[in-house]
Amino acid sequence: MILDAWFWAGLVIGAVSLAVCVAMTAIRRHPADSSILSVAAVELFLLIYAVAAAVRQLGGEGLNGPGWEFWGYVVTALLVPVIAVAWAVTDKTRWSNLVLAVVGPTVVVMLHRMQVIWFGQW
Repeated sequence: MILDAWFWAGLVIGAVSLAVCVAMTAIRRHPADSSILSVAAVELFLLIYAVAAAVRQLGGEGLNGPGWEFWGYVVTALLVPVIAVAWAVTDKTRWSNLVLAVVGPTVVVMLHRMQVIWFGQW
């Protein structure tokens, strides 16, 4: 399987978001702006990824898996940060930072699955 630059960029952004959110869980009693901004960076990356994937696919680069599954992952990945931020804004406790922390690793796992659908298995 091929792990391209999109995956590695998503991995770095997701890992940084995870680290920021876990650190804010340890030192803050309510959702931190830095946690929300790190999740916003994940969302921005996903928006750019979705546009690039659409351009690549419209340009003739095909998927090795079902298109509905790939785009289902893209849409779901785009919803995960939005739902987490909505949770964090409504739940003003320390643990909402931890909810935000889950976004990074979740998106990385979904990106890996999208890579498998795009490029195929080993």
